[in-house]
Amino acid sequence: MSGVYVHPQGLCESSTVGDGTRIWAFAHVLPGARIGRNCNICDGVFVESDVVIGDGVTVKCGSQIWDGLRIEDDVFIGPNATFANDPFPRSRQRPAAFERTLVERGASIGANATILPGLTIGQGAMVGAGAVVTRSVPAFAIVAGNPARIIGYADVVPSRSATSAPATVPTISSSAVAGVTLHRLPRFEDMRGALAVAEFERDLPFIPKRCFTVFDVPSSEIRGSHAHKSSHQFLVCVHGKVRIVVDDGARREEYPLESPDVGLHVPPMVWATQYQYSPDAVLMVYASERYSPDDYLRDYDAFLRLVQRAP
Repeated sequence: MSGVYVHPQGLCESSTVGDGTRIWAFAHVLPGARIGRNCNICDGVFVESDVVIGDGVTVKCGSQIWDGLRIEDDVFIGPNATFANDPFPRSRQRPAAFERTLVERGASIGANATILPGLTIGQGAMVGAGAVVTRSVPAFAIVAGNPARIIGYADVVPSRSATSAPATVPTISSSAVAGVTLHRLPRFEDMRGALAVAEFERDLPFIPKRCFTVFDVPSSEIRGSHAHKSSHQFLVCVHGKVRIVVDDGARREEYPLESPDVGLHVPPMVWATQYQYSPDAVLMVYASERYSPDDYLRDYDAFLRLVQRAP
């Protein structure tokens, strides 16, 4: 293997290792493992046979990469990260096939994190140190804790909110994400209470054909996490709080919705994710089109491919 460095005290039994990869002391790579170019396999790492590692991957000291693991390009795996591959392990009992675990490109796994078998860690996601990941992690989500929960999203523009002063006429703020706008709706208050109003033809960017509400969402759960091909949506949190991350494939921005006189317009071909619902949150969504399953894009990579082909 020309162009591959193996430390004198390292052991590489695989013949499929890319140029520029370095395998350091006390690391052991079994026959059949496939490792890409320009990887850094640090001291004490163990790599089993049914493993595929992409280009530019760093695996820090003490991590074990077991059968069934697929690691895409530019992934970082911190010290002593643990990947399980058998949900019901027994001594001296080998399953017919190990669970497949996928770490998508650009993701980072923190030190001492534990990833249970059969999960996907999404593109660009970040797993905090010591986290125990029991469910798949969406693209760019930041998770921490035991069990791991979403605490934020990577590479977003800092959270934005509408101005706090009530408005008697609608105001609109633009976003770094293409086509997304934040709307302050007219609000009126007196001793009898408060009223927020929107006239469809004047205050909303489209005339809705459908309306639905989302409520009773556990705070650990996410909703949305998709894009629409042709439908516009206008989101208003009429009670409680929820955070919305919008993504046009090039930029991400996060908005807290926590007042019934603030709405977020999400146009077609913008990926939107709702998370950190408060226990009392009620999210009302107006849509420009009737429901059609064909209008949904639920795979982030497929969304990116369409965005990149758009004129």
